[in-house]
Formats: sequence, C-alpha cells, structure tokens
Amino acid sequence: MNSTLIIFLDGVGIGEANPKINPFFKREFKFLKNIFGETPHLKNQFLRKDDKYLFPTDANLGVDGIPQSGTGQTSIFCGINAPKILGRHFGPFPPPSLDKIISETNIFHDFLLKDKKVAFANAYPKIFFDYLRSGKKRISFTTLSCNLAGVKLKKSTDLRKGKALSAEIDNFRWVKKLNYNLPIIKPQTAAKRLFKIASENHFTLFEYFLTDHLGHLRLKDEFEAIVNTLDDFLFFVLKQLPSNISLIICSDHGNFEDLSTKQHTRNPALTITAGVNSKYFSETVSKISEIKKNILKFY
Repeated sequence: MNSTLIIFLDGVGIGEANPKINPFFKREFKFLKNIFGETPHLKNQFLRKDDKYLFPTDANLGVDGIPQSGTGQTSIFCGINAPKILGRHFGPFPPPSLDKIISETNIFHDFLLKDKKVAFANAYPKIFFDYLRSGKKRISFTTLSCNLAGVKLKKSTDLRKGKALSAEIDNFRWVKKLNYNLPIIKPQTAAKRLFKIASENHFTLFEYFLTDHLGHLRLKDEFEAIVNTLDDFLFFVLKQLPSNISLIICSDHGNFEDLSTKQHTRNPALTITAGVNSKYFSETVSKISEIKKNILKFY
C-alpha cells in the first residue's frame, strides 16, 4: 500500500542561529544534527541527507500580521490560502465562516472520496468527548475536519491496545494529569505504533501540539522532558522509516524557534520530507497551502 504519513508539529519555524532564543541551537537535537548533520536557520534553510529533505515553507501567505493556527492548519489540510479568504490570520481555532470550505476540502474528505483508507492517530480522553457532547464547538482544525468527514476519533481503548498515540507521544500526561492506568512508553515504541497505523492506511495524520505550548507558556518544569521525548521520537521516525511510507513533517507557523517572544512568528515553517516522494515534495512545496495538493497527486 502506498502510504502517506504527516506528523504535524504545531508552531515550529526556522529561526535565527542564536542559542539565547532558539532551542534548536541551545541544545543539540538528534533529529536535526544526527540526520542532517547540522541545524537549519534563516541563513541556511535547505538541508538534505540521502532521501531526507529539510526546507522552509511560507506560512504568511501574503497576508499581513502574525500567522495563527486556525487559518494555518486550514491552509495545510484544505490546500487553500485561508487567511487570504478570511482577510486575516485567525486562531487558535478555525472560524465558523470556514466550516463549509473545511467540510468540502479537508484532506480526510478528499481521500475518502477516492475510496482510500485514512486515520487520525491521536487518541482523546473521556473528558474531551464529554466536552463535545456538551455542545461546545471550540475545537482544533484536525478534530473538526474528522467530525465533518466522518472519521472516527480514537479513544482510550485504542491507546491501551496500541492502536493510537497520545498527543504527548509517551502517555505521560494521560497517566500523571488524567489518572489513566496506562504504561508510559518509550518514544521508539510510539513511533513503531505510528508506523503500523500508517502502513494500514493510505493517509495517516499525527498531531503534536506541545511545541506551540512550549513557545507560549514555556512549561519550565516540563520543558526538557517534553523536548527529549519529541527529539527521540522524530529521530527514530526519520532513522527507521519503513520503505513504503512517504513522510511529511510540517507546521502551521513559527513559535518554538524564538523564545524571545510568547507570540507566533513570521518565520518560515519547518518542513521535512523523507522516504517515498520526498524529493518531489521538496521541489514542489514552498507554501503551507501547497502540501495537500501535492500529496493527492499520488492517489
């Protein structure tokens, strides 16, 4: 099966080569230094190693102001210039005025129209489903698009069976903050589970939001543990990617790469492609709104 896996990192851009503000230069990230041999920055934004490519994608999309998650994620996964349509960047959630566009153009919807198998790998705890049942509608783009496309959201039972991933990768927050009786797993174990899910579907999405939280909130007591888990996870994914999977790691806007501000940045979004079709993506994707259409060309 020709499988595409997107690992979406919320709020990760390519920033300055300054260890005082850029965590990618303050510490050595294995998924960058060990894979590509160096760390990208504004004066060196294009890296390559074998079938792995790292490059910038424009998240500003010709619209003034600071990019936001609502319109940024809509642009990625609907293949449109959402801030231009709306007239501004908007977030953190997509505005209701974009619901019709999201319903008709989100990537899950388009894969299903082609009779392809799709999966959203993230599991959600009971408290989230209680929130949905309450009638409240402030939900992320990914959750909204799954609901509109009829893609079933995974639950704690899926996580327990190894058929889903927690948003923080290793189950730590589910165990420590939500009191679930789950094992805290190694990042490598989570990566293997994600590979299995991706191999069983034509399109799989895993969303990681803690990078944006670290940029906004810092979370000093958890910062190193969160970063270490993410780094180990991405390093294993890039190092052990199965030959049948086309991988795209992408983001909606900058934030984490510049801790001198708690706001988003106008820096280019970090994008990495690996495996099948990786060279093609590196040559055809220059804006976040171009990711979806170039994935669908292969289906």
